[in-house]
Amino acid sequence: MKPFVRAALERLRLRLHELDAQLGAPDATADLERFRALTREHADTDAIVQPYLRYLRCEADAAVAQTMAEEAEHSGDDALAALARDEATALQAQCAALEAELQTLLLPRDPDDARNAFVEIRAGTGGEEAALFAAELARMYTRYAETQGWRVERISESASDLGGVREAVLRIIGNGAYGRLRFESGGHRVQRVPATESQGRIHTSACTVAVLPEPDEAQAVQLNPVELRIDTFRASGAGGQHVNRTDSAVRVTHLPTGLVAECQDDRSQHRNRAKALQVLLARLQERERREREARTAATRKDLIGSGDRSDRIRTYNFPQGRVTDHRINLTLYKLPAVLEGELDELIHALQLARGAQQMAELEASASHA
Repeated sequence: MKPFVRAALERLRLRLHELDAQLGAPDATADLERFRALTREHADTDAIVQPYLRYLRCEADAAVAQTMAEEAEHSGDDALAALARDEATALQAQCAALEAELQTLLLPRDPDDARNAFVEIRAGTGGEEAALFAAELARMYTRYAETQGWRVERISESASDLGGVREAVLRIIGNGAYGRLRFESGGHRVQRVPATESQGRIHTSACTVAVLPEPDEAQAVQLNPVELRIDTFRASGAGGQHVNRTDSAVRVTHLPTGLVAECQDDRSQHRNRAKALQVLLARLQERERREREARTAATRKDLIGSGDRSDRIRTYNFPQGRVTDHRINLTLYKLPAVLEGELDELIHALQLARGAQQMAELEASASHA
């Protein structure tokens, strides 16, 4: 185990003893807010310390088994030496697994990871072909959400002439949705022969995807009604006679920033207004986060990209049946499966890359402390 990791775990072990003492004090519940905060910290700390204690026991047992093996070899007891070596090998593997678990537990956690997510998909260069690809991306994320047991609401959609979408906003409802889909933000490029191409030439089209965490209402940016312009209009697309008769769709404009959000998913104008405000809040929160990160200016570029919508993060090549994620140089020859929502392999690889970078940053911080 790396020294800085062991040092961090030892600090947490000492902190757990302090928390035990504070929570066991006679006046611990005098301040209920402080008591709740200490209780949460105790639970989070204990979740890391307990695996660390198991690691220490495993490490000690492995050392004993190794010593036994060496002593047996010196005494000429080959049978006992072999048995002890096997035991030491098994314990070392167990220690390695516990160490990997502990390193993951030590990584900084983004409190937004557990939230629902808004997924915004926009057709870029490529005209109608880009719009068709945007529709395929929307379907891909919908299918992926279904495999995770999440629910999908289509907040808004602007259809193109040939059945694609110029823009679509999905709300993905499920525990951990943002944490898993956050890596999808960026530019998605498709290479294929469009159905309208008579010469059989491969065209390149692009879409942008932005994934935003659904704001916590208690912590969200506060909207000033004076700064909002709310317009109603008739919903487009399928929906029967109702959408043709009433102005149920809602568009909300935040005047100071020019950000716009709309919803035409529901027949109720009131509910559409509430959903559009949710999307607007998420966009404002993301804008604030980006401005804050720009001010603090990270000294090196994030391994998996900044999430800026201009980043080209992934290419979908139809003639070769491959998907390439450029941030981690991963290529999978399973394009049809990916478009059917099988994103786990890509997402897991991106999570590992992010974790490796976070661990490197922790080590660098520890060396400068």
